[in-house]
Amino acid sequence: MSKPLLIDKYGRQLTYLRLSVTDRCNFRCYYCMPEEGMDFAARQELLSFEELYQLSALFCSLGVNKIRITGGEPFVRAGIIPFLRKLSQIPGLEEITITTNGTLSKKHIQALKEIGIRKINISLDSLDRERFHQITRRDSFEAVYACIFQLLESGFEVKLNCVVAEGKNIQDLVPFVELTKDYPLAVRFLEEMPFNGTETFQTPQWSYRKIYAHLNAHYPVLEQLPNAPSSTSVNYRVPGYEGTFGIIPSFSRTFCGTCNRIRLGATGELRTCLYGPPATNLRDLLRLGFSQEQIEQEILDAVSQREKDGFAAEASHAWHASMSLLGG
Repeated sequence: MSKPLLIDKYGRQLTYLRLSVTDRCNFRCYYCMPEEGMDFAARQELLSFEELYQLSALFCSLGVNKIRITGGEPFVRAGIIPFLRKLSQIPGLEEITITTNGTLSKKHIQALKEIGIRKINISLDSLDRERFHQITRRDSFEAVYACIFQLLESGFEVKLNCVVAEGKNIQDLVPFVELTKDYPLAVRFLEEMPFNGTETFQTPQWSYRKIYAHLNAHYPVLEQLPNAPSSTSVNYRVPGYEGTFGIIPSFSRTFCGTCNRIRLGATGELRTCLYGPPATNLRDLLRLGFSQEQIEQEILDAVSQREKDGFAAEASHAWHASMSLLGG
């Protein structure tokens, strides 16, 4: 008898797991953490690597074929490479990708290649050292920038994720696109989201439409590229440029109808939508001795109650946690 698949009541199959391996990070980006800092989870509250593996294998048995490793910053967690090596052996798992800030991944490039990981997303919100420092509250621009090109030279597919915000980095948008002129980079501009660990958030001034209009004013001719059905970005290329850029309406949420993602936080919270509350805590179920079949049923039940979109999910959830805890 074959396993059931993760299909919600709207007929959408969930095949993509966003797996947060830690809530810790060596950056303190304003849109991710409150300025006064965070109370990070105690070590014993984090899912162990064995628990992360056990749950990942269960998700893959239910039809997940892609896992993105997120944090916090994944590479701050000791033991991440052996975990990734073991993870890569799970039957049915076709792709592992990683989102990182680029400061610690450079020394792991060879190991990642050996494991078979080829796609890396780097969070980078400015190409200017001073603005980078203001955004991240860290002086690490040169290390991140150097890592990008070492990854490219090593044959990785590299995406740069840039959160766009008034008064922070608008002057970086065109330079980011110019970076795609000679390099096979994929830049993704994201609307700002309310996941900074505080209760105050203003609707972002820079919607996906405004970002596009700004870039279209500089590049009157843009080639729109075909998108995968579950893509969150609308992608473009400046004719003649080697790389691409895309815009993700992460606050406007125009892509919700085809979302194929499910999220597991570093402390075990399962979310069927980034904007919604946790459906259950799989860490607690594991540690209470629930069987694999019981945990599988909890996951299936959570997916069956998945909301239609991020607005419906948010309506039942008044407070937004820090992105370092959610894992994006």
